[in-house]
Amino acid sequence: MSEIHAITMPKWGMEMTEGTVAAWLVREGSEVSTSDEIVEIETTKITNVYESPVSGFVRRITVPEGQTVPITTLIAVVAPAEVPDSDIDAFVEDYVTAGQASGREDDDRPRAQTIDTGTGPLRYLKTGDAPGTPVLLLHGFGGDLNSWMFNQPALSARHTVLELDLPGHGESTKQIDQASVTALSQAVDAFLEAMGIASAHIVGHSLGGGCALSLGLDQPGRTASLTLICPVGLGREINETYVTGFIAANRRKEMKAVLTDLFADANAVTRDMVNDVLKYKRIDGVEEALNAIAQEAFPGGVQSVSFRDRLTELSVPVQVIWGDADRILPSSHAANLPEPVSVHVIDGAGHMVHMEKAAEVNALIEENLAAAA
Repeated sequence: MSEIHAITMPKWGMEMTEGTVAAWLVREGSEVSTSDEIVEIETTKITNVYESPVSGFVRRITVPEGQTVPITTLIAVVAPAEVPDSDIDAFVEDYVTAGQASGREDDDRPRAQTIDTGTGPLRYLKTGDAPGTPVLLLHGFGGDLNSWMFNQPALSARHTVLELDLPGHGESTKQIDQASVTALSQAVDAFLEAMGIASAHIVGHSLGGGCALSLGLDQPGRTASLTLICPVGLGREINETYVTGFIAANRRKEMKAVLTDLFADANAVTRDMVNDVLKYKRIDGVEEALNAIAQEAFPGGVQSVSFRDRLTELSVPVQVIWGDADRILPSSHAANLPEPVSVHVIDGAGHMVHMEKAAEVNALIEENLAAAA
């Protein structure tokens, strides 16, 4: 039955244990291709669409709309049209029986770890175990490694992937002696050194994109390729209201209003997302760290660094990805970049384009990794 494929409830992020089928975007009998949007999944963290990992026909939908099921639960079956219905029935029965026998336990899932570096302890998550150059994911201002929940599973299927909490963020050190983009990039360099990693493909979002650029320019041997998603460092403008609002917000209503600026669709912001950010902001040292970074990186509401004129110094594959509806850093920063930088502006996405259009972004990342190879 190798031509019959199970579509299961995905696991997005370290803490997801179940999800709700909010809406099916296909029907039984529909033909789908890899990366087609097939179902909308609602979690306590975020609501997003799930793209088909395979091509074929939707032969069976096993979880109806509105039902909540654990991760790895069979929600649909995709197979060629010529596969008999009896084979589909047997596949579903075998899958369900195997799941009940095993309990579908998730105890072996990777856990975040902390490593001591010259800039303090940094939290990271390592997934995948592929040979070759690893992929390092760097989040944006106020985020953490969970920002990559829709990208890490796809990338780690083919690569070793490292997600890092930058200093001042997540569960990494909140003690920041220097808070500039350059200093943060030096912390990334210290992390790679502590991990014994000579070079990595670096994917950076927003502030993390600026760190990736800075590292690539100052330590070119460290970077095998650069994928920059709505990055800091390619223009002066930035939404100062968002930055100051994020730091100042300490109530749910205030924080929700701030977070909606990150997405083209405000419905992506859930109660748990808001609560998680507020919980992070109440950690000792967070407000001071965020203020220090904002004052160094965005003094007076403008970006303090611009790497635009130095892009030609880079000798590795570089691509820039932007959401056309970005309200934090304008997508116009992606215009007129020098060759050979590859630019992709994605319609219908905001600053969190890697979450809102995950399948498209994941495919672009893979293209850049292949170019480096």
